[in-house]
This record gives sequence, C-alpha cells and structure tokens, in this order.
Amino acid sequence: MSYKIVFFDIDGTLVNEQKEIPEDTVLAIRELKEQGVEPVIATGRAPYFIKPLAEKLGIESFVTLNGGYVVYKGQSLYRREIGKRELGRLVELAAAHDHGLVFEGETAFCSDRENHPFIEEAVLSLKVDLPSFNPAFWQTDDIFQVFLHCESHEEHLYEALKDDFTLIRWHRAAMDVLPAGGSKAQGVAALLEKLGLTAADAVAFGDGLNDKEMLEYVGFGVAMGNSHPELLPYANFVTSHVDDRGIRNGLIEAGLLHSEGVAVPIK
Repeated sequence: MSYKIVFFDIDGTLVNEQKEIPEDTVLAIRELKEQGVEPVIATGRAPYFIKPLAEKLGIESFVTLNGGYVVYKGQSLYRREIGKRELGRLVELAAAHDHGLVFEGETAFCSDRENHPFIEEAVLSLKVDLPSFNPAFWQTDDIFQVFLHCESHEEHLYEALKDDFTLIRWHRAAMDVLPAGGSKAQGVAALLEKLGLTAADAVAFGDGLNDKEMLEYVGFGVAMGNSHPELLPYANFVTSHVDDRGIRNGLIEAGLLHSEGVAVPIK
C-alpha cells in the first residue's frame, strides 16, 4: 500500500517529555515530504499552541483541539463547537465541586478560576502560557474543547454529563472535554474528504488515550514506544520511543522511508 498522507500527534509523538523535537524526527519529516507524502499535525492542542513547531517541521495543515478545528494550508475547513446548553451544565457542575475549567476557542483560551493550582500544574506542563481569566468566555465565543481540572477519583462526579460530552484524561489533574463522540478521527475524516482521500490512504502516529480512534480509523496506525498501554491494541504497529527514532522507524515500517527500522508489530 502506498500511503499518501500521515497524521502526527504532538506530545509524546513529535516532541518528547521536555517538549523538544528530536533532530531525527525533523529529518524524517523532511524526507517524508521529499517522497511527496503530506505530513499533518493531529493534536489535542489548540492552533495557537503549535505554530513554532509546525514552522520548524514545515507542516501547513492541522487537525487541532482533538478533531474540533481543522485547517488545511491556512484555510479553516471543519469546526465542531460545543453547544452553549451543554457548556452551561458543565460550568454549573464544575463550580459545585470547585473544579477549574479552561475554555479553548479559535484564537484564545480562558479560565474561570484565578490561581487554581491544578490549572497551573496541567497547563504549564504543556510549556505554554497560562490562560487569561475570563469566566464568561464560554458565553461569548465558540468553544471547541474544555480542560476540566480534577483528579481521577473525582471523575464519577461527571457521570451525569456522559451523554453530552466525551472526557479523556491527559494529566493527573486534567481531562479534555469534547462534544459527545468527539475525536481526532472526525477531524481526520473531514480533511481526507477535502483531499479526495480515504482512511486507507492514511497513516497516523500517536501515544495517548485521545489517539485511539484516529489510529483505529486510518489504514496504518502507529503507536509510539512510550505510548499509554491502553493505546496499543488500537495500533497496527508499535514503534520505538520518541527519543529513539520512533517517528523514523514507524515511517519505515509503513513503507514510506527506506532504511532498517527497529519496531515491534502487534497485529
């Protein structure tokens, strides 16, 4: 199979724990482009968090906010906002438990708590600036994703919202809140349709719980060697660690680069 497009998660996939891009990853992406295969970022991050990384890698198209906002070569082509009614229910329940929220819009993100320790811990782990304080942001702007700041033993408090939202943990103190059924796969599908491609034409790389649907959806899903264990059954292949030629070895296994790789097939 000659794949035509590759989707890359960021954290733990294109960048390591220090949020640095391994030099071999930069070279592998460059070689991929020289083969005429288009690289696309597919991330839970918002578009305003990824510009320096995208520029360094020469990537022009993005599936951001866990599939909620898709841009192809500078043009927005897909939007999946969260409804105001659903947001209102989330805001009310989070306030009852003193759980901070961060609302992610198209060009900015804002919190409903000032100096909340969980917000600071989780957001700063992404190596980005803290959000502005604006509790009414969700009422005035389109919101594509929310960070809900609570610990795993408190997740049951949000069972009443399971029909409205998909919740995915990405930090010990934070979860992504998406519209019900939302995933990166939805954004990937929208971009493929735009390009006249099918899922069978695509490869995807990821390492986290929010990559399950995307890896399962595409023609060839690659899990990083440092992946969350629950992701592995959704991949066609487990490559090496992000800092150990993980991207290159996965691209070799997919037949997109030519060299000997070190990786472990799982299905």
